[in-house]
Amino acid sequence: MTLDEIGGQIKGCADAMNSRYGGVVFDEWAVVSLVENKARVLFYTGPRNDEFLKNFVQDIGTLRAELLGGRYGAGDFEFSRHATGTRIEVFLVLGQGIYLMCNNTRESMDTIAKNPSWLGAQVPFAEFADKVRANPLVVSWDTKIFPKPQENDE
Repeated sequence: MTLDEIGGQIKGCADAMNSRYGGVVFDEWAVVSLVENKARVLFYTGPRNDEFLKNFVQDIGTLRAELLGGRYGAGDFEFSRHATGTRIEVFLVLGQGIYLMCNNTRESMDTIAKNPSWLGAQVPFAEFADKVRANPLVVSWDTKIFPKPQENDE
């Protein structure tokens, strides 16, 4: 997949999850590259565009060890049930060194999961993960799409 394709897939996934949940599941979706130990935001939609990258290292919180452990392949994901506020609740591996970060800046994953509609809302996310597994994101830094990504040393 390309970055443009991923953007469309993210929007479709978010819309489907919100529809099944009956409200906003994640109000923040970001595609982040961690290639060469530098965090680069390639795509972002959410309420804190300017603060996301600045606070990324802190906000990855309990998912940090899992994220940097290298045990996950394209389409694999991990949730943090007790993340609150701006702490990231889930990551999904989109490709080598590239991740989708999802977060609800107002509610914890634990609170979201208590809603009975959460089970149905997970279906579009799992389907999106399957699409990524079959066709991972590939980003060419030589393209004119992102000539110089925003970055932050980890």
